[in-house]
Parts: sequence; C-alpha cells; structure tokens
Amino acid sequence: MKCIIAASSGTRFILLLSLLIFGSQICSAADDIHKDNIVVILDASGSMQDKFSGDRTKSKMEAAKAALQEVLAKVPDDIQIGLLVFSGTNTQNEWVYPLGPKDTQKLIAAIHLPQPSGNTPLGKYIRIGANRLLEQREKQYNYGTYRLLVVTDGEASDADKVKRYTPEILNRQIRIDVIGVDMKTEHMLANVVDSYRKADNPGQLVAAVSQILAETGDTGTDVSGEDVFEYIAPLSSEIASDLIQQLTMPPSNTAISILSTQATPSQAKTPRPPTKVPPQQSDDANRNTAWLFIILIVAAAIGFLIFRNRK
Repeated sequence: MKCIIAASSGTRFILLLSLLIFGSQICSAADDIHKDNIVVILDASGSMQDKFSGDRTKSKMEAAKAALQEVLAKVPDDIQIGLLVFSGTNTQNEWVYPLGPKDTQKLIAAIHLPQPSGNTPLGKYIRIGANRLLEQREKQYNYGTYRLLVVTDGEASDADKVKRYTPEILNRQIRIDVIGVDMKTEHMLANVVDSYRKADNPGQLVAAVSQILAETGDTGTDVSGEDVFEYIAPLSSEIASDLIQQLTMPPSNTAISILSTQATPSQAKTPRPPTKVPPQQSDDANRNTAWLFIILIVAAAIGFLIFRNRK
C-alpha cells in the first residue's frame, strides 16, 4: 500500500512538474509570436553624400545614420529590427542587419557601414523588405506588428516597381512610413503611404524617426475579437456575421512577386505554364495548430486546478 501511495505521489509530482514546464514553454511561445517588427530601408545612393541645403554641417547620410543610431538604440529590446540598404558601398550584404532581436552594439555598427554611391532602386527594396516581414508574420501566426520605414532623399529610379509594389504591400496590411530627406518636392509616395514626413535638416530627421517609431505599438495586425460583439449588437445577424468574418480574417502572407519585364519574341511563343495555386492545407494546418495550442493551454490549466483542489 505504501508503495502504491508513493508511486501515486511521484506520478502527481511528475505531472505537476510537466505542467509547469509546459506552461512556461507556452508563455515563452506566446511572447515570441507577439513581437513587433520593423524593417528600416535606408537610401545609400550617391545623392545622400550631399549636405543639407539649409544646414551645411552634415551630409544627408551622416544625419540619417546619427538619427537611426540615436532612436533605434532607445526602442524596447523586445522589438525586432532589420536594416536593409540599397546602393552604397562598404557593405557585404544588402541586409546589413537582418531582421531579428535588437542587439544595440551590432545594430549601431551596422548603421555606420554604408557609404553613398549609386542610384535609387526603391521599388526593388520595398518588395524585399515587405516579403521578409510577410515571412516573419507567417511564423508569428499573424500576431504582432509589421512596418517598413523608408529613409530616402530622392525619387525612385524604378518608379514603375514602386507603383506596382506599394498597393500590394498596403493591401497585405504592412504599414509604410516614409521620410523625405531634404527633398525640394514631396516624394511620389507622400500621398499613398500610411505616413510621410519631410526632414529638411538633421534635427527634423531625428524628430521624424522618433515620431514614427513611437507609434509602433498602435499598428498591430493581431487577429482579435475584442469588443466585436459590442459594436455589432444593433446589426442584423447577416450583416453581423459578415462583419465578424471581415474583422477576424487574417491578412495575406503571400509573397509579392517580381514585376515581370516585357517578354521577348521567343518568350512570347512559349507560354508559361499556369501557376499552381497552393492548396488550402497550409491555412488549415495553421488553424489546427492554433486550436491545438489553445486546447493544450486549457488542458494544462485544468490539470493544475484539479491537482490543487485534490491537495
């Protein structure tokens, strides 16, 4: 009998320990999927070596680096940051700081690297940055916030790509903020993106970056039903059902495809095979994973309560 009691107590202890470990893993996973994500796209084209027209103390690149170093060093450590640079020299990779946890020393060192050179392929790089955010959002089950911060001093050399990619990015619910550095006129994106700020001197550049990053917590794409029923109470059941579906529908994480160039005659003769639409299994798997996640949390909580009450 004593052996049975001892075994039962041991089993309960193991069960409790397992629940505690499992609960801590769940909390950790929940923290990971609620991360905020920012990709900064920095213009390192040749014109960024020019000094401000109204302030000759610094070049536009020097001021941009100083502003990013000052502000990004102060953002919360749980925000994931990526730094994507187009054109320029002195960099081995366009991702001078790949999207991930903030390491202040490495981030500041990465910001310091680029040197101005080349043109302004902005369209190409907003696509690259957006697709990286979409990939991250898929990993986080659509939780968290996702935004592009573009710091540039000129119009894009690939304006057709900017016009094509920008609506696709916005339709996928990725926020785009643009800072026009000492531009004589507003950028072509000024009236299209979520926010646009002019920075005609180093002080305004610091203020613009600070204001944009201070808004990080208010741009979430979390799929949530909070307060939905309060708002839909006066509506008919049909309208309410449709509204709930729209409010809870997760944004698309499909990657943005490259803008195709005009086909040559030889290409035109050979039609490309139709692109296969990916099966719905991926979405179903994500939903099943989410439900399994919730069920495991509930099971862990019930198990713990039962053990405590019996004790």
